[in-house]
Amino acid sequence: MDQLELQGKVFNSRLLTGTGKFRDKKLIESMLKSSESEIITMALRRVNFQKPQENILNYIPKHITLLPNTSGARNAEEAIKIAMIAREAGCGNFIKIEVINDMKYLLPNNEETIKATKFLAREGFIVLPYMYPDIYAAKTLEDVGAAAVMPLGSPIGSNKGLLTKAFLEILNEHKRVPLIVDAGIGTPSQAAEAMEMGVDAVLVNTAIATAEDPVMMGKAFSMAVRAGRMAYLAKLAATSKYAQASSPLTDFLFRGEKK
Repeated sequence: MDQLELQGKVFNSRLLTGTGKFRDKKLIESMLKSSESEIITMALRRVNFQKPQENILNYIPKHITLLPNTSGARNAEEAIKIAMIAREAGCGNFIKIEVINDMKYLLPNNEETIKATKFLAREGFIVLPYMYPDIYAAKTLEDVGAAAVMPLGSPIGSNKGLLTKAFLEILNEHKRVPLIVDAGIGTPSQAAEAMEMGVDAVLVNTAIATAEDPVMMGKAFSMAVRAGRMAYLAKLAATSKYAQASSPLTDFLFRGEKK
């Protein structure tokens, strides 16, 4: 069976989802069911034990793996603090590192991300760092213990798709841990395109959560991810500059003629 493995943890789905931007938190459970996603990311600030109606954990089924993110962290120190609080709050050992101090484009700070990843991996976390697709940073993240590398396809929430495709292909060619495209994927077809490249998974939040029907859109992304993965495993046919007939064009006209 073709499964996604993250530091010994095995998942049947290669679609990771998120909890942000849903107009109604009650849609999250139905979206998870339709998308078959087994990992969902969330900001720690949405965990509110004093106000159950606002506590995002109350809307996520118990069998789903939580992926708290360090949203709001501006440096490694802040990311580490958020990760520690998340574990103490009972969110488990998975953590998505987000270190962002560029407030216009929300691009991740690779240097601070590496620092946080190194520390948290040593502390027993299963670290999935969100990063700008740079091969040197990706290799360093692997070296310091990242369970996967999560480069952006395009800026967070932009739905612009795989603007960094050329760089994603480079990272995918040299990966030693799973490569998960995170941020910017706006349509199921873009998710399929990423999977056809051979990346191991995609994380989609905005495109699902802000759709008119998030539940149906979750299903669409699930099907696209599976189709893209199957196409990759089947080995895509080569492209050609010129047309090539799928069967002889004139052979039957002259069959049996004497030479």
